[in-house]
Amino acid sequence: MKIAIAKPDLTKAAALVVGAAEGPAPGAGAREVDERTGGALSRAMKHSRFKGKAGQFLSVMAPSGLPAGRVTLAGLGPADKFDALAASRVGGGAVAHLLGSGETAARILAEPPEGADLTPASCAAWMAHGARLRGYRFDKYRTTLKTSEKPSLSRVVVMCESPGKARAAHQPLDALADGVFLTRDLVSEPPNALNPAVYADEVRKLSEDGLEVEVFDNERLIEMGMGAIVGVAAGSQYGAYLGIIQWNGAGRGMTKAPVAIVGKGVTFDTGGISIKPSSGMGDMKWDMGGSGVVVGLMRALARRKARVNAVGVVGLVENMPSGTAQRPGDVVKSYSGKTIEILNTDAEGRLVLADALWYAQERFAPRATIDLATLTGAILVSLGAHRAGLFCNDAGLQARLVAAGDAVAEPVWPMPLDDEYDKLIESDIADVKNIGGRHAGSVTAAKFLQRFVNDSPWAHLDIAGVTWANKAGALTPKGGTGYGVRLLERLIAEHYEGN
Repeated sequence: MKIAIAKPDLTKAAALVVGAAEGPAPGAGAREVDERTGGALSRAMKHSRFKGKAGQFLSVMAPSGLPAGRVTLAGLGPADKFDALAASRVGGGAVAHLLGSGETAARILAEPPEGADLTPASCAAWMAHGARLRGYRFDKYRTTLKTSEKPSLSRVVVMCESPGKARAAHQPLDALADGVFLTRDLVSEPPNALNPAVYADEVRKLSEDGLEVEVFDNERLIEMGMGAIVGVAAGSQYGAYLGIIQWNGAGRGMTKAPVAIVGKGVTFDTGGISIKPSSGMGDMKWDMGGSGVVVGLMRALARRKARVNAVGVVGLVENMPSGTAQRPGDVVKSYSGKTIEILNTDAEGRLVLADALWYAQERFAPRATIDLATLTGAILVSLGAHRAGLFCNDAGLQARLVAAGDAVAEPVWPMPLDDEYDKLIESDIADVKNIGGRHAGSVTAAKFLQRFVNDSPWAHLDIAGVTWANKAGALTPKGGTGYGVRLLERLIAEHYEGN
């Protein structure tokens, strides 16, 4: 979908979207449109349940006085709560409302409600960002869609009196959307198309964005002693890969130690010898969601020239059963030197992260380390599909992640890391076992990971419930959400960039 920002122009024959705040009278733009249409908006509001609440939309078809085929009122919500996120939701909601309407173009009048702490230019930038995020679709493999089933809307123009300022504000948001879309694309690919070898090639392509990229193959990982990740890949024909992606954007006088982001990249998870039930196994194509976030985030940082040093580390494997697959009862030696008793081969993501986390900290000595993984079904039982589970060893980092998640509507929920849970993963024959029993599954998985990080600030995000959506949201389509890219970009921009 093409997104543009321009000066207000009501003479174009495109669907027109104007905002109305909850409570007070509509703004100047909506009043002007109402006057031009002979009061059509006022009459429509009077005879409907539209009250200007956030998320409400009301269309008036073929109004007189304007060339627009329809005018759509968008609820802005209360003026004192209208912020950047609210503006982006208006843009995204407008696109969702018009996507299959038959309209091919829409023009959104960016006008924050009176009293809102948001300039018209900033409002326009965030509305454009929301429109672009919601306009995403993954139709790569759909070849028989009828015209009536395809989205009709292909162009959106967001209008404000200072389009130059709005475009400047939108530029880094556009780079961020590029990263989100890369993550969504990767998560949406079928596992026969995105196997570990193909995924490794996709990581290598990030060098085109100015990122420094290294990819270690299975032989190299064996030489390095990464027995945990290699063991997971033992049943697959592709072997394991470790991708290292660096962005060195810090300027002179700035902190050189990077922020490290580590991701689980299991391109398909059968469970291995501890094979999963067939029902729902197709969803395991997105068990690489954590690595997808890392890849998308690194692209976003590079494309907006972020003034920070950051490194992304992704472990890429496929968990398959075969004559060479690791077995329950095996013991592997991790890159850290710690030995791991494998009691369930379906608890494989933590093995991938164990080697990746230790490598990231040993080589880069990061100022903070954050890992992401679709790690446990238990986190869905705890939090459902609304929040990611946050496990953190540093109160400051935890607070910053919570705030960043709330700001971009990618919320997290702090979970415990009490020492008592360590007892559940004690092994009789090795340093640690890879499962802790039936109870507190997401917690014991996090405690396992904690054994492979040092005392520096570290956070683990279990994103199993939020990586894929079964229904569309204000900023996300049905399918791959890209959850985590905007959250971590906000965290880095506010707390690690420029210092």
